[in-house]
Amino acid sequence: MNEEPPNPTPDTSASALLRNRGFITLLVYRICAILSYQIVAVAVGWHVYVITGKPFSLGLIGLAEVLPYFCIAPFAGYLVDHLPRRRLGMMACLGLALTALALMVFALGWLPFHGIWPIYAAIALTGMVRSFLTPIYNALFARVLERDQFARGAGLGSVIFQAGMVIGPALGGVLVGWGSPQLAYGVAAGFALTSMIVIGSLRGVREPPASAERAPIFASIREGLRFVFGNQIMLGAMSLDMFSVLLGGVVAMLPAFIHDILHHGPEGLGILRAAPAIGSICAGLWLARHPLQENAGRALLIAVACFGVSVIAFGLSRNFWLSAVILLAYGACDGVSVVVRSTILQLATPDEMRGRVSSINGIFIGSSNELGAFYAGSMARLLGLVPAVIVGGFAILGVIGIASVKAPKLRRLNLRDLQ
Repeated sequence: MNEEPPNPTPDTSASALLRNRGFITLLVYRICAILSYQIVAVAVGWHVYVITGKPFSLGLIGLAEVLPYFCIAPFAGYLVDHLPRRRLGMMACLGLALTALALMVFALGWLPFHGIWPIYAAIALTGMVRSFLTPIYNALFARVLERDQFARGAGLGSVIFQAGMVIGPALGGVLVGWGSPQLAYGVAAGFALTSMIVIGSLRGVREPPASAERAPIFASIREGLRFVFGNQIMLGAMSLDMFSVLLGGVVAMLPAFIHDILHHGPEGLGILRAAPAIGSICAGLWLARHPLQENAGRALLIAVACFGVSVIAFGLSRNFWLSAVILLAYGACDGVSVVVRSTILQLATPDEMRGRVSSINGIFIGSSNELGAFYAGSMARLLGLVPAVIVGGFAILGVIGIASVKAPKLRRLNLRDLQ
């Protein structure tokens, strides 16, 4: 009697991910969308400042985008969990393209509107649209990969994200400097339309089944909140990332450090701004080839602790190149945190709740970025530039101590236990 051959072991190598057409399609969708709104961010900043000449008007750009994002994000998560995700992705990318085109038409003077309020209105629409992009990506991520590929996939996804965050502003600056804001808006619209076409071409993905009865929208959002706040591992990972970014707002203070402490020009600022992203990309590439499985929780705590130490070291440094190396380490530690948190998010979230949980995670992280810049500026005004950064680093170490005690499940986490 012939025995049935054993089931082959699935290929979970990094090369297998790169042969996965659905995953590559999803990464192209992500980087094109990131490039679109990053180019718009650079062009809008220049456009608004040319019109007003007031630094305060630049601060209002962030406010115009963040407030709509926070307001729409919970509802975006609900829609991602209940509607076809590819179609939502196409609509979100179309929204990015339309806002970029509207800004281009306004910059060309083809509309009868004056002032800068139309620019803020377009940016507000961008914030609303962006609230859909990451939940859609995370929901489809779990559809194109097997669970045992999530750790490597999160590493490659982090690389793509950080690459977009580096290339987008650089490309935006080149387009504005060598061309015009109108050209930058047009190119951004092109990237958004490319992203729309790419996500529409994604095949072989099962959409969530349409339920006969949908829970009321606010009850469904509360269900997502209860899930996150009732999961010690997920809440601990999100909180660690939120507080580390909130308290370690070094990047927001780089212009002041360049001018007052390190005594370099704008080219030095560009190098220091790029260093954390380069470090994060290196960490993502390493973890894509060597994914964490055992002791992932301990690795997360160590990475965030090293992040705090790098913040302190940066505050103490008086040498430009030493500061650049420290920021590389800063970015690498943050990259490890992002990959581990993203993997936990994918493995611990039921498929029917991926949109809502991803939106809640976006609110955690989005708020920490914006509030972190405000916190860093406020503390620098209160304590002085260097003491404020050093205090922030020690505060991060304090958060690590609290998390180690209050979230023992996170401290003992092995990712294999979630698979």
